[in-house]
Amino acid sequence: MNQAGRLMRVLYISKALVFGQYQRKLEEIAKHPDVALRAIAPEHWREGEHRERLQRRYTAGYELVVEPVRFNGHYHLHYFANLRRHMLDWRPDVVHMNGEAFNFATAHAIWHARRAGAKAVFVAWQNNYRVYPPPFYFIELYSMLKSTAAQAGSRQAQEVLRRKRYSHPSVVFTQHSVDAALFAPAAKPQAGGEVFRIGYVGRLVAAKGINVLLSAVARLDFPWRVQLFGTGPEEPALRSQAQDLGIQDLVEFHGHLDIGSMPERYRDMDVCALPSLTTPRWKEQFGRVLIEAMACGVPIVGSDSGEIPNTLGGAGEDRGGLTFPEGDAAALAKRLDTLYREPALRRQLGAQGRQRVLREFSHERIAAKTVLMYRQLTYGPGHGAERQGTA
Repeated sequence: MNQAGRLMRVLYISKALVFGQYQRKLEEIAKHPDVALRAIAPEHWREGEHRERLQRRYTAGYELVVEPVRFNGHYHLHYFANLRRHMLDWRPDVVHMNGEAFNFATAHAIWHARRAGAKAVFVAWQNNYRVYPPPFYFIELYSMLKSTAAQAGSRQAQEVLRRKRYSHPSVVFTQHSVDAALFAPAAKPQAGGEVFRIGYVGRLVAAKGINVLLSAVARLDFPWRVQLFGTGPEEPALRSQAQDLGIQDLVEFHGHLDIGSMPERYRDMDVCALPSLTTPRWKEQFGRVLIEAMACGVPIVGSDSGEIPNTLGGAGEDRGGLTFPEGDAAALAKRLDTLYREPALRRQLGAQGRQRVLREFSHERIAAKTVLMYRQLTYGPGHGAERQGTA
């Protein structure tokens, strides 16, 4: 309870809440007895030609409110209508905007939060230092000047905030978490098959390095099959590449799948690959698919782009997979060959990855860190039983 003897009131705003699995963490946040939580989600979100409709799956203990989104489908220009009403009738202590500082939705939420006297926190994932053109430069400047704090998804993202002279507190932890009961290993370990199943989950875009994966598997001298789960503009080029390499019959394009069907897909993999490539404007910021696969006990092969090595864990008993130099198809092929020929190593990395998720990335763990952040924003630094990386 706060000094007035009432609950700490939190308004959480996120377009990602259209996906039911993203709501699960909010149930864990709402379990904390000093938190009253209201969340705002869109009725739907446009992703190119695909329209994802709101899934109400995990709403116990908090209020999930649907609000219209202006400029739906535009990541940087969209915003939620009717925030003023929520500020007036909910009177939040904390407004948590799941968005980058340069997104208009973030500046819009911060503006309303300040008018209501609430503490405003935004999420920072940008781990490449960039100066944005107008109007995004001014949107970011407003958000950084007028917010109360920032939740940086990584140390690299926090360093970018420092370089941009962000003067308010920032705390480092990911907002990404996973339902470790849903994303779990198979009840019975699968018998080793003759065909080595290599999976990829995510958008089919150039920065994800799927072309490197295809070049790597074409070098392998044992039975294998690649399964690609996702859609994107690179699909025609990838199909053409597979054809040119003569592996078109071994590469499966499964298209878009609902997140609820993914645990079983992960469990069918022998290894999950994330061969991301750093570009002048982007490098891998976290890799949510990594913690989903690790939660299912699947070993990872990932490039060393951005946060992938940190998400997988350090060397030794903590790591959930192997890394390779980004863009190096020969090195990736060597890692895949190693995992194919050493099933004991696959099992070891899978078990370690599962334990790492339970320790660092479960809904319960991330919810506890989030509530601690709310307490420190509401009552001041040092409040709570544990400390996080702050600056």
